[in-house]
Amino acid sequence: MIKSLVPPCEGLKVPNAKISGSNQLKSKGLRMELTITQPDDWHLHLRDGDLLKAVVPHSASHFGRAIVMPNLKPPITTTAAAVVYRDAILKALPSDSNFTPLMTLYLTDTTSPDEIKLAKRSGVVFAVKLYPAGATTNSQDGVTDLFGKCLPVLEEMAEQNMPLLVHGEVTDPNVDIFDREKVFIDTVLQPLIQRLPQLKVVMEHITTMDAVKFVESCKEGSVAATVTPQHLLLNRNAIFQGGLQPHNYCLPVLKRETHRQAIVSAVTSGSKRFFLGTDSAPHEKSKKESACGCAGIYNAPVALSLYAKVFEEMGALDKLEAFTSINGPGFYGLPRNTSKIKLSKTSWKVPEAFSFSFGDIIPMFAGNTLEWQPSLI
Repeated sequence: MIKSLVPPCEGLKVPNAKISGSNQLKSKGLRMELTITQPDDWHLHLRDGDLLKAVVPHSASHFGRAIVMPNLKPPITTTAAAVVYRDAILKALPSDSNFTPLMTLYLTDTTSPDEIKLAKRSGVVFAVKLYPAGATTNSQDGVTDLFGKCLPVLEEMAEQNMPLLVHGEVTDPNVDIFDREKVFIDTVLQPLIQRLPQLKVVMEHITTMDAVKFVESCKEGSVAATVTPQHLLLNRNAIFQGGLQPHNYCLPVLKRETHRQAIVSAVTSGSKRFFLGTDSAPHEKSKKESACGCAGIYNAPVALSLYAKVFEEMGALDKLEAFTSINGPGFYGLPRNTSKIKLSKTSWKVPEAFSFSFGDIIPMFAGNTLEWQPSLI
């Protein structure tokens, strides 16, 4: 079993009559089932080529839609490229899948306002992703001067109601890696919101108490945040306990326990400002376990089980559906999914690895036993 970093509940708190919508918790003898609206993943990496074909079924089996990140090689910087990438994803899906990829553009110093207009008209592109140059995997083509080179694009995005998705870290080597998110908030996000208050912003994969406070201080509906399973369940000790653990290394890097607790409290509070974004990022085992290992945690096969674990331990299962299935569509102005998913309280073991012709991919919590198992109804 996974040793939780969250204080366990004395017992499962069954939702009471205040539950709304389709959220239902049923007990069948000793077995419990939770039925919710099918979730979406508002931050997902699917890669391309053989890796895309290998991993997309794991996301499609649980999620109705996903915001697909554009940091490929080369990156998805135009609407035309986004359409081509979307077609590749659709072709890689199982034949019976209804999964819908929601595409994004990779913001660069040379992105034009006209490209934003084209993206909006396409009906295919739903957001633009800001990677500070050098911040994470395949971010070398990212932005070097947001206000100096991208302001006309940001203004057009505000005009078109196109959200900006932010990898919220500075890349100054003089800033400690554990402080990069806080410094980004102070030096980039706060000035951005003040300058363009009408721009919708998602602070992706938040990791700190500072980010929670920032999001909560902004106008609801204008600034939101996605939260990953790893940042809810793990603190930075998980990277080093029992030796260096490359499969727990991601960017933004895991933080102190106090920050993890603040994020858990935020997402289980019922706030509409926070919603599911796995940041599931597959890499072959050989690239993770190397002299210069890749950042990224592959959690797509286990994400819903882990989110349910967190909400159960906080006595907040009645708020799980809002976080997974309602808050995200509300922020993006999209309809909720009409299909349902069932989470059964039944033990299952995470595979040690997923093996493919090009190599193994190690999932989050490989080899551990989880207690909630999702299935489409």
